[in-house]
Amino acid sequence: MNKVIVIAGPTASGKTAVSIEVAKRLDSEIVSADSVQVYKKLDIGSAKITEDEKQNVVHHMIDIVDPISDYSMADFKELADKEIEDIISRNKIPMIVGGTGFYIQSLIRDINLNEEDDDNSYRLELEKIASEKGNEYVHEMLKEIDEVSYEKIHANNLKRVIRALEYYKKNNKPISLHNEEEKEKDYKYDTKFFVLYFDDREKLYERCDARVDKMINDGLIDEVEDLLASGVSKDGTAMQAIGYKEVIEYLEDKITKEEMITKIKTNTRHLVKRQYTWFKHQEENAIWIAVDKLNYDIKKIADEIIKNI
Repeated sequence: MNKVIVIAGPTASGKTAVSIEVAKRLDSEIVSADSVQVYKKLDIGSAKITEDEKQNVVHHMIDIVDPISDYSMADFKELADKEIEDIISRNKIPMIVGGTGFYIQSLIRDINLNEEDDDNSYRLELEKIASEKGNEYVHEMLKEIDEVSYEKIHANNLKRVIRALEYYKKNNKPISLHNEEEKEKDYKYDTKFFVLYFDDREKLYERCDARVDKMINDGLIDEVEDLLASGVSKDGTAMQAIGYKEVIEYLEDKITKEEMITKIKTNTRHLVKRQYTWFKHQEENAIWIAVDKLNYDIKKIADEIIKNI
């Protein structure tokens, strides 16, 4: 089997810098598994890697989709699978890097995404209900049929909530059960899976808060204004990402700037908790590396990864 390396972990855990160091040593190419960095022009809010930060390491699956597009995980998987096979064909090791667990899993296991059929009437019905009664109302509908998914999916992630409801209606079983069955599938590759984390989670939260402050100072509000002015819908998939949806609330005078910043920080912390939970329960074979115990020394963290490959 061909070797594939995964460097995963929660937001602000240092995946970018560590993956660059490992990739340079192994002459590897990086396949981003980030559900926001795929979009063009969503730079500041996604903490997108810059050309200088890449240090000449080849990256795939970044800046490939117009934010006006309705881009799905199936679209991501189709292209990323091709990129991985191309890297392997050139006798290099693909390195999948990101914090979106299901995106990663779809690439290393033979996941069946069960794309919806052409009948989107129920989806449109649910979207109408959400617009009239709110996301929370639709989220509560999910609780009645799939409490596991209800607990895992945030109410504001309307697309995933609706997909879970659609799946149940179409298949008469919870999508959480389907996901459990999928995770039992064998790896497609000789996969080495690493999760970067902080033993002291408060330190990670402090890094997350500092990252949010930097995004605001770097012009996140202007970035969102420019996206909306260019025709990107506030209800589109791209603009549901943390940072973007809160800024839209601020621009619509629904919250103050201080409330916006606090909300982004709070939602980021909630995301970190969900990421920890996902990697803990979905990838039992993962090797966890406490980066704070290594004093966040990039070279030492890279050493730890390479010795386990």
